[in-house]
Amino acid sequence: MAWLVSRFKKYERFMSALAMIAGFTFDNYFFQRIDHFATQLVLLAYLTFATSAIVLLHYIDSCSEPAKALRKLHSFLVMATQFAFGGLWSAFLIFYGRSAVLAASWPFLLILSAMLVGNEVFRDYRDRLAFTCTLLFFALFSYMIFVVPIVTGTMGRRIFLLSGVPALLLFSAVVFVLWCVGPERIRQGWRAIVLGALGVYACINVFYFTSILPPLPLALTQAGVFYSVAKDGDLYRAVGGQQGWYGTTGARPVLRVAPDEGLSVYSAVFAPIQLRTEIVHIWQRYDDAARSWHQESVVKFPITGGREGGYRGYSVKSNPRAGQWRVDIETTEGRLIGRVVFAVAAGANAAARRAEVLH
Repeated sequence: MAWLVSRFKKYERFMSALAMIAGFTFDNYFFQRIDHFATQLVLLAYLTFATSAIVLLHYIDSCSEPAKALRKLHSFLVMATQFAFGGLWSAFLIFYGRSAVLAASWPFLLILSAMLVGNEVFRDYRDRLAFTCTLLFFALFSYMIFVVPIVTGTMGRRIFLLSGVPALLLFSAVVFVLWCVGPERIRQGWRAIVLGALGVYACINVFYFTSILPPLPLALTQAGVFYSVAKDGDLYRAVGGQQGWYGTTGARPVLRVAPDEGLSVYSAVFAPIQLRTEIVHIWQRYDDAARSWHQESVVKFPITGGREGGYRGYSVKSNPRAGQWRVDIETTEGRLIGRVVFAVAAGANAAARRAEVLH
């Protein structure tokens, strides 16, 4: 046993990084819908596990002469903390990544990089405690951002601000427990803990109100541009081009449109069960002279959550002019869910069209 403990202590940093990668791998394979009970249970287990490990580590390092069994447990608790955080970060990257275009998700990639670097840089215990507490608050806040809309069945600025309240209360309770377990170390490091949590809180609020934060729990499951879209019972029938192009990235399709024709943009947006909100299709054409995008029309319609493939809908633009186009799919607060880009050219080409069924 002593040999095993010594091996863990020698390779503690390597094992911590390995545990974090294992958490990513596990969640990438198993996580599907954000509103599934099993998903929420796993996330709550990760949060509970990380919090318990932080408290136990704090207790061990606060003892002047910890018991031999506790000293042996230290390395395992460090690895367990990293595994729990790794599972949380992977889940957040999965769900936030599904929720918006890549440009809106980069802050989470940056935070993940900071975590990995911090795992090697923050060697002093007091710094490590402040760092792990900051990560814990980030995890609590990120979790509440999508759980509160799931529970309340609605979204918006008020709900976002409300989601910060339980995160702050739970984090305050954890810090209080840490103070009860080891008051001296908390007195030494409380400023770093508070500043770290306030920094995370401020950054996430800035990300939200500048429309950088992805609009979780909404997620675009399918989108595309077509010559026409029509609802037929539970199906949507469309006429598209030969490219059969979908999504928010990839080659930009070119659609040839006659003067009396229009185009339709179809989107399927996933929302959790019982959630009701509105989304907006914003049609924009690129102005070559001004070198900027010009808004042509805005179509807003309500969506209801629960359908596996997302709530379906479409908007129509009559007589679109030739040029570069894009349609931003957003929330009513302007948070980007997805984007459809395409080009319009003059002159119809019936031979290049095909009928499709959108499920």
